[in-house]
Amino acid sequence: MSRNPTFDYLTGQMNASQPPLIAAFEREGEAAVRALAPRLDIAYGPHPRQRYDLFASRPARATLLYFHAGYWQGRDKSQFRFLAPAFVAAGWNVALVNYPLCPEVSLAELTEAARAAVPAIEAAAGGPLIICGHSAGGHLAVELALTDWRARGAAPPRIAAIVALSGVYDLQPLLATPLNDKLRLTPESAQAASPLGRVGAGRPPALFAVGGLETQAFQDQTKALAAAWAAADNRQQVEIVAQADHFSLLRAFADPGGALFRAVTDLL
Repeated sequence: MSRNPTFDYLTGQMNASQPPLIAAFEREGEAAVRALAPRLDIAYGPHPRQRYDLFASRPARATLLYFHAGYWQGRDKSQFRFLAPAFVAAGWNVALVNYPLCPEVSLAELTEAARAAVPAIEAAAGGPLIICGHSAGGHLAVELALTDWRARGAAPPRIAAIVALSGVYDLQPLLATPLNDKLRLTPESAQAASPLGRVGAGRPPALFAVGGLETQAFQDQTKALAAAWAAADNRQQVEIVAQADHFSLLRAFADPGGALFRAVTDLL
C-alpha cells in the first residue's frame, strides 16, 4: 500500500499538535469522571489489563464498546474517557476497554483477550452493542465483528454495528517498520491477523472513518476494507473527515454537532 511504510504508519502520523491534544483529552476525561461517576476498572478477564470503564446512561439505547489506539503496544483507556459524555447525553452506555499489550502477549493472544470483553460488557450493560475502535482499536473492532462466536461455544452477542476509526486491516506493511519490534509479526502471522482478507457475508453494518489529513496508507486501508465489506454484501459507509488527522479525528467522533457523530448515532 505504501512505498514508505515507516513514514506512512509511524512518522507520518506524528505532528506537533498531538501531545497537547492528548493532554487535553486527559484533562477532559478527568472532568468526565467527576461529572458522570462511572464505574472504573471492571474486570472482564484475569489479565491486569482486561479491564473496562463503564459510563452509564439510564435508560440506555445501546452500549458503545470503545477500544483505544496505540499500535497494540501502548496507551490506555483513561486517555479517552473524554469521549463518553457526548454519547451518554445521547442515551448510550459507554464502555472504554483496555487489553493486554505486545510484546507481553502476541497479537493473536491480545485479540483473543479483547474478545472476552464483549460478552462481559453485554451482560453488565445490555445491548444492542456498537463495537468501536480507533487505529489498533479499529482493527480489534473488525476482528470482533468477524468472530465466529458459536465455534467458541458462546451465544453470539447482539452486535448491531461496528465503527472503525482510522484502522489498520492489512498488517503486512507493518513488517518493514520499527513497530514490528514489539509486534513480532512474521509474514504468516501478519496475514493471519489481517481481517481484510477474511470478510464474509452476514457481518454487522459498518461505519469506516478516516481523517482527510492522514497519510495515504491509512486512507487506503479504510477504503480497502470498506470495499471488502461491500463486496460481501454487508452494509457499509465511509466518512472522510476533512481537516482531521489521526487523533483530531476523535474530536469529530465525539462532536454532537458533527456529521461523523450523527453517522454513528444513526446506526441505530
